[in-house]
Amino acid sequence: MAPASFDGLRILSLESRRSNEMAKLIRTYGGEPFVVPAMREVPLESNRLALEFVEKLLEGEYDLVIFLTGVGIRALMNIAQEVGKAEEVVAALRKTRVAARGPKPVAVLKELNVPIAVVAPEPNTWRELLTALEAEFGEALDGFRVAVQEYGTSNPDLLEVLAGKTASVTKVPVYQWALPEDVRPLREAVLGVVSGSVDVVLFTTAVQAIHLFEVAAQMDSAEDLRAGLRSLVVVSIGPTTTEELAQHGITPDFEPSHPKMGFLVNEAAQQAKKLVEEKRNNPSRDMSARQAGLRTAVMRTVPVTAATEGQMENPAVMAPIDFLHEITSRIASADSFHKVLGRIVDFVTTVIPCDSCFVYVLEGDKLVLRASKNPHADVIDHLGIKLGQGITGWVAEHREPVVLAANASEDPRFKLFKNLPEDRFEAMLSTPIVCASKVVGVMNLQHRLSYQHTTNEVRLLSTIGYLVGAEVERARLENENAQLAGRLEARKAVERAKGILQRDMRVGEEEAYRMMQRESRQRRKSMLEIAEAILLGEEIRKGQMAAEKSATASS
Repeated sequence: MAPASFDGLRILSLESRRSNEMAKLIRTYGGEPFVVPAMREVPLESNRLALEFVEKLLEGEYDLVIFLTGVGIRALMNIAQEVGKAEEVVAALRKTRVAARGPKPVAVLKELNVPIAVVAPEPNTWRELLTALEAEFGEALDGFRVAVQEYGTSNPDLLEVLAGKTASVTKVPVYQWALPEDVRPLREAVLGVVSGSVDVVLFTTAVQAIHLFEVAAQMDSAEDLRAGLRSLVVVSIGPTTTEELAQHGITPDFEPSHPKMGFLVNEAAQQAKKLVEEKRNNPSRDMSARQAGLRTAVMRTVPVTAATEGQMENPAVMAPIDFLHEITSRIASADSFHKVLGRIVDFVTTVIPCDSCFVYVLEGDKLVLRASKNPHADVIDHLGIKLGQGITGWVAEHREPVVLAANASEDPRFKLFKNLPEDRFEAMLSTPIVCASKVVGVMNLQHRLSYQHTTNEVRLLSTIGYLVGAEVERARLENENAQLAGRLEARKAVERAKGILQRDMRVGEEEAYRMMQRESRQRRKSMLEIAEAILLGEEIRKGQMAAEKSATASS
């Protein structure tokens, strides 16, 4: 059996109730978790149908009651309690045939001491439930009046089959699933899948798939999401979830041996690395699908006219689109930090005309200017803006774009930086750069004259901010690592040079260090340059000594 390790893969989970547990499991198996809740449980606006079920149950109008979830049973009992009929409902259920879809409703029914006539075997889908009902009741099922407790979203397949095999079917919705109140993380999850910023997606309920595609449809990106999922490793917890994914054209790579979260993560950790490598080694179909998706996204965002429609096939126009796919797929992972940012600036200014483009990267609590369309050698890597300071800091703090068509400097959030003539430009568009639900930077576009940014331009720049976020963060971390390595090498060189001075000048460690500092100030050279000069002199001295020794030996 393969070792259970994600080996650093980026794992997207849409778990809501047990999000902390899911993140912990993924980390335990060596993965980088991105847990984005895809749903929230809310009560129905009206309990009319549930109360009607209670009255009819007490009147003995049902021959069979099917419970699909434990949470649904508890919600139903709460509704009955509110009208003072909880004990009567339990008594009525004990006299009625009851079926349970899986272990969770079974556990709640046992707490209520309600006998269970039928339990669906694993994997606990409606098909196993139906087979178990037919095996238990046979032809008698034809005359049953059936009530089905629903679990957030209706199951039309189960209801349709039951309607054909029983006398009547009544739906009993007692709670429903809704989208999260803040859908921004879910939108970022869609864009993360589209851009390839994650390697594996875990689905633990069918509702997660429904809501993910619902949000993608709101973004007009359902086809892009579909293409993205086909290029990643998709894991489904069981047949019910797999069926829902199939409705959206997605075939999961596998299901766990048991439909439990622990089995799901463990077996995903065993198989994910191999499956990811297989998809990366045979990318032609997935790459072309994603390129088509990204191309479609750009075409949706940029206004298409008779002139531009033909240009979309022009290699000069397609080049930046190909680059976007390349950078978001981490193909450019070997590029240096500033080169990555420079290519982002080149791409942005190609698809959205502007007079200025700045890229700020969040480092600690400051946004540092790291790239610019216009030459700014004196402020690049030096200008820092605190979170909340100026328009740029406001965008990072609030994770929202700012669009100003004119008089940008009169906006109350504006702050003047004397070294930047662009601060006097009229129009401005600023959007956050996001990675894994956190802001990692800000992009600013500016115009000398008044400019009305279109909705499509704002959407396009926001989308770019989501798509390049992972690459910006990766490049920043690699740059930090390189700087740290350079500092360590410099420290080693200084220590070696200090030792040479101690030996040759017969001074202590502190005095040797002060001697190097004086030389550094007087010659206006860095400590590293002084150390390298001392080390070079030592190498020359050793070479001379070796040559003299060789000459003496030969004579």
